[in-house]
Amino acid sequence: MSENLVIVESPAKAKTIGKFLGGGYKVIASNGHVRDLPKSQLGVDVEHNFTPKYITLRGRGDVLERIRKEAKNAKTVYLATDPDMEGEAISWHLAQILKLDLNSKCRIVFNEITSGTVKKSVKAARAIDMDLVDAQQARRVLDRLVGYSISPILWAKVRKGLSAGRVQSVATRILCDREQEIMDFVSEEYWTVSAMLRHKGLRKPIEAKFYGFHGKKTELHNESEADEAIARASKGDFVVTERKVAEKVRSAPAPFTTSSLQQEASRKLGFTAKLTMLVAQQLYEGVDLQGKGATGLITYMRTDSVRIADEAQKQALSEIKAQYGEKYVPAKPNVFKGRKGAQDAHEAIRPANVSLTPQAVKDSLSTQQYKLYKLIYERFLASQMAPAVFETNTVTFDANGCTFRANGVRTIFDGYTAVYLEGKDEAQEKDVTLPELAEGEKLALQKLDKEQKFTQPPPRYTEATLVKTLEERGIGRPSTYSPTISTILERGYVRREKKQLIPTELGFIVTQIMKANFEDIVDVKFTADMESKLDLIKDGEQEWTDVIREFYGPFEHSVEQAAATIEKVVVPDEVSDVRCEKCGAMMVYKMGRFGKFLACPNFPECRNTKAIVEKIDVPCPKCGAALIKRKSKRGRPFYGCERYPECDFVSWDKPVKDKCPKCGSMMVSKAGQHGAYTMCTNKDCGFVARPAKREDGENKDEEWPRHGAWRRARGVRGRVSAC
Repeated sequence: MSENLVIVESPAKAKTIGKFLGGGYKVIASNGHVRDLPKSQLGVDVEHNFTPKYITLRGRGDVLERIRKEAKNAKTVYLATDPDMEGEAISWHLAQILKLDLNSKCRIVFNEITSGTVKKSVKAARAIDMDLVDAQQARRVLDRLVGYSISPILWAKVRKGLSAGRVQSVATRILCDREQEIMDFVSEEYWTVSAMLRHKGLRKPIEAKFYGFHGKKTELHNESEADEAIARASKGDFVVTERKVAEKVRSAPAPFTTSSLQQEASRKLGFTAKLTMLVAQQLYEGVDLQGKGATGLITYMRTDSVRIADEAQKQALSEIKAQYGEKYVPAKPNVFKGRKGAQDAHEAIRPANVSLTPQAVKDSLSTQQYKLYKLIYERFLASQMAPAVFETNTVTFDANGCTFRANGVRTIFDGYTAVYLEGKDEAQEKDVTLPELAEGEKLALQKLDKEQKFTQPPPRYTEATLVKTLEERGIGRPSTYSPTISTILERGYVRREKKQLIPTELGFIVTQIMKANFEDIVDVKFTADMESKLDLIKDGEQEWTDVIREFYGPFEHSVEQAAATIEKVVVPDEVSDVRCEKCGAMMVYKMGRFGKFLACPNFPECRNTKAIVEKIDVPCPKCGAALIKRKSKRGRPFYGCERYPECDFVSWDKPVKDKCPKCGSMMVSKAGQHGAYTMCTNKDCGFVARPAKREDGENKDEEWPRHGAWRRARGVRGRVSAC
């Protein structure tokens, strides 16, 4: 019999915590939620105070049976789900299933999965926080009422498979509004004039920009105005009229919140919000480190707080002093102010142990894990460092009544920038040195240049800027940003082009319907106010059923009216360049349960459909025909011959053009612990190669022998195999 049973959400987390607690404790995983509202019906009893009707999730029966068995044999049961509203609700569901006393000290929480923190949390066990549970229930019920009331209307009036939601619909509207701004934008012409000035102390000329006439700011609207400025300036000497030197102090950035991490991972690493949260979850729950076993590397990744624990701050300052020297330690420890409305339940995202540098754990991490951990580590270290100090230098010139200005910047002390530069700043960090010019000094004109420009519309949103906007406007919470973006992409309301999020025609149609019939649901202010009310529930200042009741009355009326008045909308299908071989019509794109496919527009007379295929520039090794990318029934991509079933070649791994240098067989691309590599498909050959960095920075192919000594040297565990 185990004295103590600890229940967590994930097997990875269970493995890490089990190592810390040792004997006398058994740690098992619930594999996430065990109960939820049913998918087949509303699941909310509107007539009886909005009581949720929870059911056991499909596939969780065996898990629950094991949990009940282990709980029955344990003296004490601890619920150690994630330290947020969602985690609190999971613990509450488990407590009800196991018939635990909700007032007993059965709940333990920890912001980081380290030995000391986990052991302290057991000693500080508490009762389940029903305010947090009620807050989660309110959000779940509210989202269910909105989604299950509006979505059927969209299915009936527009297209099957659509959905509406309290956050997703507002996010889609924000994207559509921005796209409308871009379409309505009228570009205006303007010109710039630059003077290249020679100075005896510099090899390169000084670039000064036209500012105006006689010190007054003047816009150049057309070429003739630019020519006038050039004609006047060329007739006079460039005389220094003013020189301003100032010192600019740039404070260190705050450590990451969920939002800022998603933004910066998008800018610097090219990660989607979904990928960022997936990898962060892995780092939080624990990674197998060589010589250490399962180890949690970062603190909890769903937070909007910038607060740092005193002990973590002390560790960071000690590390900064050791690595960079005393001058990089700030005079007073850095304290950051969180945004208005931010919850302060958890710390900011930081390394759980500052001594575990990215380089020290690199060999134990995947490429994605390493990149994200390095980003989090460097951002945290930088947040605790002294500010960077710059000298700004602005020189004003007069040339026959034309005012020109040159700007320079020089780094006096690099401070935190020795470790970290924010993504938005990297293109602006180059120093521009100006000489010490005295008032009245004349500089020789080398040339005058003019350039035509046009005003630009506001930029389209990226995942990074959309997340930032949602956070600034108080829409959603850290846990909702990633699933919201995933949902609007999956529904076809938005498409991703490079990094830009572009609303589709379907997105515009659905948004117009929502604005006309459910204005409150897609109103930014209303949604933000609702978030504030939901936060009051968490703080114990409001009953969750009162909030739902206040919302539901007017909403129910809107739903009834919309169902009766909205007319059927026909969304034109996007036409492809593929011709139907049965009837000759140009096939159109359709959305199915497994994604996009091609269908004949003459349905039902012609029922021809085709999968969308992506050809790769590699011939089939069996017959020489083209290879195409396909998807299995479970959505997993694979590569096969276009002549299937006549040719049965298939590969889970992507074939590459280069042949094996040893045997001439086909090579395939693989992703491993140490990055991408290529491998021969001939099992008798065994050639493996990957790009390796030379000292000169160039890539070269490095052959990897597949034997035990190599694996031990590289720290690789398990088999390396190819299709």
